[in-house]
Amino acid sequence: MTDRFAAFSFVDRIVEHVPAARARGTFAIPEDIAAFPPCLMAEAVGQLAAWVAMAHIGFRGRPVAALAMETRFLHAARPGDRLDLAVDVEHCDDEAVAYRGGAWIAGAPAVELDDCLGPMLPVTDFDDPQALAARFALLVAEGAPPGRFRGVALPPVVRSGGVPGESATGTLAVPVEAPFFHDHFPRRPVFPATLLLDAKIGLALALAAESGHWPAGARLAPVRMTNVKVRSFTPPGQVLELTARMRPPQDGVATFQLAAAAEGKTVATSRVDIGAAGDDGVARLRAEAGEARA
Repeated sequence: MTDRFAAFSFVDRIVEHVPAARARGTFAIPEDIAAFPPCLMAEAVGQLAAWVAMAHIGFRGRPVAALAMETRFLHAARPGDRLDLAVDVEHCDDEAVAYRGGAWIAGAPAVELDDCLGPMLPVTDFDDPQALAARFALLVAEGAPPGRFRGVALPPVVRSGGVPGESATGTLAVPVEAPFFHDHFPRRPVFPATLLLDAKIGLALALAAESGHWPAGARLAPVRMTNVKVRSFTPPGQVLELTARMRPPQDGVATFQLAAAAEGKTVATSRVDIGAAGDDGVARLRAEAGEARA
């Protein structure tokens, strides 16, 4: 089994495709992996949008480092679940793709993305356009064999400082070599922004757990991420400095300002809301998200 279209590819089949307008697809999460983080559900939605965009412009370009103004995490994904993916494209040309979309598990919304923008860059800088075109043809026909994803193993974020209950800092050493680089991308390996987001959320969750604002053992989880901005690519071997700053929770939900920097320069910023399952504030945010999508 090769890593190409396996190590970081999250669309098994495209079951509906209206060029430059919308698409529906599926991805089966393998049963035998350890976990499937929420950010990878968002990645799957973004990849479906990328296929629509690339096909529309004849695989001349591809969206890289898409920006999402708001991502709502509504339901956790578990190994063995099937994601039903959907995207609605608002605009697509050689410059950028604008879209919104989501993923569902057994009919229940799991993640929703709004106001996403993916700048289009020359596909030949990152990948083989003929290989991508052939893969797209497979996805819209019989689909790819499921179960090829083997999970993502990343080094931990090493805590380096902070103020208890207020802030946390840590370092993440991006691997020099990893299977996901063969998918992201073959001609120019780039550390996936969604994995960086997952690492920053992990730092925020650790800070939240230590803050004393929730009972010991409370099941904390991200509820909403906003204002995601990726300012530069992260190459293999880069050491990133991560920062999480916490505002005191209101109605059981706390907001964290997240950042990543390399060699003193900001690489990415975002904001995430974290709460405990069952809290009224979490339930309210998720109810509002459902009303907004209705």
